[in-house]
Amino acid sequence: MSTDTPQDEARKQNLTVGFIGLGAMGFPMAGHLQTAGYATTVFNRSPDKASRWQETYGGKTALTPAASARDADVVFVCVGNDDDVREVTLGNQGVLETLKPGSLLIDHTTASADLAQELQSACMEKDIGFLDAPVSGGQAGAELGQLTIMVGGDSTSFDSAKAVMAVYGKSVRLMGPCGSGQLTKMANQICIAGVLQGLSEALHFSDRAGLDTTNVVEAIRQGAAQSWQMDNRSQTMIQGEFGFGFAVDWMRKDLGLVLDAADKAGASLPLTALVDQFYSDVQNLGGGRWDTSSLIERLRKLSR
Repeated sequence: MSTDTPQDEARKQNLTVGFIGLGAMGFPMAGHLQTAGYATTVFNRSPDKASRWQETYGGKTALTPAASARDADVVFVCVGNDDDVREVTLGNQGVLETLKPGSLLIDHTTASADLAQELQSACMEKDIGFLDAPVSGGQAGAELGQLTIMVGGDSTSFDSAKAVMAVYGKSVRLMGPCGSGQLTKMANQICIAGVLQGLSEALHFSDRAGLDTTNVVEAIRQGAAQSWQMDNRSQTMIQGEFGFGFAVDWMRKDLGLVLDAADKAGASLPLTALVDQFYSDVQNLGGGRWDTSSLIERLRKLSR
């Protein structure tokens, strides 16, 4: 069995990489690629951020997505939504203008499964491989190289890219054909939304019942109620601190994708639809950029 690290794999493959989008996730992800030994060229709509990335990690910057892809074997995209992905891939000066036959486009954006199918078709016309590969783990996971990556596409493209994504992914799993990665990420978001609403109600109930809520968490987290959200968000929820993490605005975008896909699949998601409306209430409280754990603030507001 091979004991090669992702860095060893990078040196063996000697691939040239393009990376589009240097947000909270993309900035460290692209940095891991450059640090691991992949010659990486980045593009960001804000040139200042691209310059800061270059100062931090080395590598190269490009003035357009097309320029970042010109000599690349693999190009990654990590932007905001479907429209952003279309702009940097299919638009004027998009990566498909310059990506060479035999190369690979990987979309890390949380987007729709329909867009994944659209991009796969566009790539096939140019003899370019495509994978939809949304991630979970947040900014901390990206910085630590500990992301979960859910991939849709063909096994040949996946096998050629798995070692590259392992540079910043603790789990890189092929979920099925094109679009399956996005659908798996939707299942992920359904779970997170439900758990956070339940945790919010538990903490709010504990507080209103006069219990020591920190002590309550320490007691119940040793049993079946334990979750990542409880371990990592309960104390900041108790303290009313939400200026970090995955923003409510982003979660509402994701849940919109979930509910659209559920309609097409004939799946009933009553809890998810309800929590989506609760996040709308948080936005109305001015919490669009708060962490998703801010659902508890809605309950506190109702109690007042």
